[in-house]
Amino acid sequence: MNISNNNYSNIFDLPNEILFIIIKKLNISDVIYSLVDVNERFGRLLFDPFYIQNLNITLKTMKPFCHRTFSIHEQVLSNICENILPNIHDQVKQLAIEEHSIERIFIYNYSQLYSLSLVNFKEEILCKYLTDYSVLRNLLIYQITHLHIDIQTDKIPKILSKISSNILILILSLCQRLIKLNFCQVFSYRNSFIPICKLPKTCFTYSTLIELKINVATFNDCLRLLDGRFDSLSKLTINVREIKYERKEINNETKLPKLKYFSLTSFDIIQNFDDYIIPLLRRMINLEELILFLTVVRVDSTVIDGIELYDQVLVHMSHLNKKNFNIQNSFIGREYGEVGSYVHLDPSTITGFKQSKGVVMSHVYSLPYQFESFLHLNSSFQDGMFVNVRCLTMTDSYPFEREFFKIISDSFPLVKNLTISNLKPQKNKQHSSTLISFPHLNLLNLVHAHDDYAQQFLVDTNTHLPCLLDLCITYESLEIVTNNFTNDATRLYCSKLKGLHMDKPFVRPKHFDEYFRLLFHLYSFELDHELYDDKCVMIDGCCPTDRETLWTSIGCETCTRRKKNTLEEKITDELIKQEKLLSSTISITPTDPLSHVFQKKAVTNSTNETTTAGSYMLKRLYGNTDLLSSNKTTTTTGQV
Repeated sequence: MNISNNNYSNIFDLPNEILFIIIKKLNISDVIYSLVDVNERFGRLLFDPFYIQNLNITLKTMKPFCHRTFSIHEQVLSNICENILPNIHDQVKQLAIEEHSIERIFIYNYSQLYSLSLVNFKEEILCKYLTDYSVLRNLLIYQITHLHIDIQTDKIPKILSKISSNILILILSLCQRLIKLNFCQVFSYRNSFIPICKLPKTCFTYSTLIELKINVATFNDCLRLLDGRFDSLSKLTINVREIKYERKEINNETKLPKLKYFSLTSFDIIQNFDDYIIPLLRRMINLEELILFLTVVRVDSTVIDGIELYDQVLVHMSHLNKKNFNIQNSFIGREYGEVGSYVHLDPSTITGFKQSKGVVMSHVYSLPYQFESFLHLNSSFQDGMFVNVRCLTMTDSYPFEREFFKIISDSFPLVKNLTISNLKPQKNKQHSSTLISFPHLNLLNLVHAHDDYAQQFLVDTNTHLPCLLDLCITYESLEIVTNNFTNDATRLYCSKLKGLHMDKPFVRPKHFDEYFRLLFHLYSFELDHELYDDKCVMIDGCCPTDRETLWTSIGCETCTRRKKNTLEEKITDELIKQEKLLSSTISITPTDPLSHVFQKKAVTNSTNETTTAGSYMLKRLYGNTDLLSSNKTTTTTGQV
């Protein structure tokens, strides 16, 4: 390697192997746009088939924490479409695109494309493309085996509308070669959930789909996916919004011998563990790997521990992989090891059970800890290393002292979203010489926290928050800690905030705009839509549909009805069309490297299975849900 006299290496002196490692870590769109014409050597590297086969034409930009854009710059996009894609389109195997660039990118033929990621699409726009855009439809029908769907939301978390349910139906009906489907689990921060109104009785995907990742609204939605129609499904990763009693009972008894991997996550409190979860797990007789993240409440003073899980569930799973599923403490003497459990024993701190006695909340999760969320941590926490956790909630009826946050920052070094629910004032308020650092924290939620915690985090000499973008807090707490927006000790972090989430609308005081100089959006928890000064913005008496906002007004009924009627007509026509296609066989070319996956009997649609497509649309309607904020109650944790 040649090194100049000033001891600095030139990038052109690096070997191709090092350059290749570097460019693989960068956004491919930026790399291609910036380096393609530097010299012939860089051109050869960039057009290496191994590099360009995975083409991601999106660029994630975060303004407030939950307001992210994925569009690349217009000049960059134009250059890629006009000068790059004509040379590489027939070599691309994996492609990620967003809604504003889809038509410009799909003017070329991607003959080797098998994996497609549709990122940050609005429900209505994606549904329109699935029904009207022949290029996308043909790709889904004849080529795509791996599909990733990310739907744009205006709230986090959110139960998506029936349009998303219809999108799932359209995808299942269109795709004839689909092996892997990721629906709404592309980005964990979204927390968007789909209600499954109904599934088609027959479609090609039932016999081809091997792996499914999906977020669903209810436990019944989970059972609908596991009613036996996906007869090739071997891997299911599912996140359930709520698990509670439902009037309509769905089959939870049929065995699932093909299922080898099952991951069940729910942040909701489960009261029906014995009635719902245990019967479901017992159906998976050939399961090899099991991942659980559950919160269970019982009113009979009993806890969920390793012995119960073994006796009720694991004893029926003879094929369970002992290396990937272990049981801690409670499984002494058993073959399996490591399912962790920590328990809240204070019924007054559990929402909905304040007057009950013998209430126990158990958190059951698989180890080693691989989840991005850690819920209800309290002051009994000792230490540990949780490098995967990005979202942390802390709740307690005893105060969190300043020294405790040092333990938290060391144990959760990459946390981005922190919620503190504790109304007790700190006892030790003396200034510490130790600066506590949360170097990656983007969102801080103090809505249900005492003013002391705002003082702890917003004073820059107490805590180092270099990446803080959003703050959730009550107006009264913010007014106190900032001394009516004049306190210099809290000015640094407040001046960098992009999103401010308040509990109620207010008229901006004199120094407000100067104090929050970079504020991108101001939100209200109470109204759940964007605020400008003290009122909500409406345009011509109708909902603003094109403004880029995190919380938007819910929209007028006239707009909603007009859009819904048009979409339902198109979807109904499309489903009828796709049902007719099921009478034909699947055509496989001899040279297809994946043809062995599809050598199955064609699915036929007999007359006694004919259904009315329109009945899929009007089964039930789910409304919007509020932001998941911390409960006003707190909990006490003990280790088992």
